[in-house]
Amino acid sequence: MSTPRPLTERIEAANGLVSFAAYESAQGYAAARQAVTEMSELDVRDLVKDANLRGRGGAGFPTGVKWGFVPPPERTTPGHTYLVCNADEMEPGTFKDRYLMEYDPHLLIEGMIIAAYAIGADRAYIFLRGEYHEPFKQLSEAIRSAYDHGFLGDRIFGTRHDLELSIHRSGGRYICGEETALLNALEGKRAQPRTKPPFPPASGAWGRPTIVNNVETLCNVPCIIRNGADWYQNLGLGEDAGTKIYGVSGRVKNPGLWELPIGTTIREIIEVHAGGMQEGFALRGLLPGGASTDYLTDEHLDLAMDYGTIQAAGSRMGTGTMILMDDSVCPVAMAKNLQHFFAQESCGFCTPCREGLPWLEKLLADLEEGRGEPGDLELLDRNAAFIGAPGNTFCLHATGAIEPLASALRYFRPDFEAHIEQHGCPYHTEDR
Repeated sequence: MSTPRPLTERIEAANGLVSFAAYESAQGYAAARQAVTEMSELDVRDLVKDANLRGRGGAGFPTGVKWGFVPPPERTTPGHTYLVCNADEMEPGTFKDRYLMEYDPHLLIEGMIIAAYAIGADRAYIFLRGEYHEPFKQLSEAIRSAYDHGFLGDRIFGTRHDLELSIHRSGGRYICGEETALLNALEGKRAQPRTKPPFPPASGAWGRPTIVNNVETLCNVPCIIRNGADWYQNLGLGEDAGTKIYGVSGRVKNPGLWELPIGTTIREIIEVHAGGMQEGFALRGLLPGGASTDYLTDEHLDLAMDYGTIQAAGSRMGTGTMILMDDSVCPVAMAKNLQHFFAQESCGFCTPCREGLPWLEKLLADLEEGRGEPGDLELLDRNAAFIGAPGNTFCLHATGAIEPLASALRYFRPDFEAHIEQHGCPYHTEDR
């Protein structure tokens, strides 16, 4: 069995897109055919579990283990089982899933066919961010091709397994990154997290067993089926397995995305693949996995970008797409900008989140505009600790919102103090 090329290299030179013909000629859908016609559902789940594929949406939960939470048919009432792909991708600084859907949509569809078979799902949805117009176009065409060739619909690959796949275009809220809020939105309800338990594998969409996986997670599945667990594990550089699509945005010479072995260091990603900082700018800090992660600084550059290492350093790998802060950026202004976003995106259910996040934004605005007073930083510390503490709000939206603020206060406190002492922002605003 030939080794497939990495996800981000299977792009046709002619137009930058992987067509159905190009995908199939490179053994596309062979893994789905193999899984559905030659393997049992348990075999597929066990293989993905043994490969140690962890969710690529941010939480990093083992995918095969998650699939195993779906109760067997004999323990449920008759009805549908659902697979939902979270393609909402509202995390600021994150654009990896858009790339996969726009340029290699058949890879996602094949991964969903395999995942649906593994959990016994006969209905599947791609919950797509509403602003993703080009991915919607490419996915729609790819789904039509898959139906035309018998890979979706009734009796796929000539078996008894049916799978209907649809795209649901989201109205657009950050809170849909929480899977139960996503399921409420899918059902046409307000995007608000649900009480747990029950958890979605037991009672999800329309009260039926449901698995929610991220785009990049599902795109890893076909290669695992074709090449095995050992092959996938050996791609990683440490305890985590496989490859990871890392991204960098900010004042680097070559911002973008790169598929690399998971565990590649932050330094290599920034200095080698992103080309290093632009002339005249120096790195002060970075959010390693999107806006809702804690800052790291230049002392962390040699850390491996994997789940355990970044967590041990006091942050989270999250989506693996870094937002860089250079020395021309005011940490207070950046913190205010992020709090504005998170305050807007709160579902409004919890008082600490609904009222607390806008209050923090106002306090940061006072610092920026010269109205800061002695004691304001202690107020920020206390309220950030309360609002961000897990368990004080219904979901983890507030916890993620507080992470960049709390870590900015920790690493860049002199900048906050200077705003009070100098009665305003000490950073110049002219272009560099």
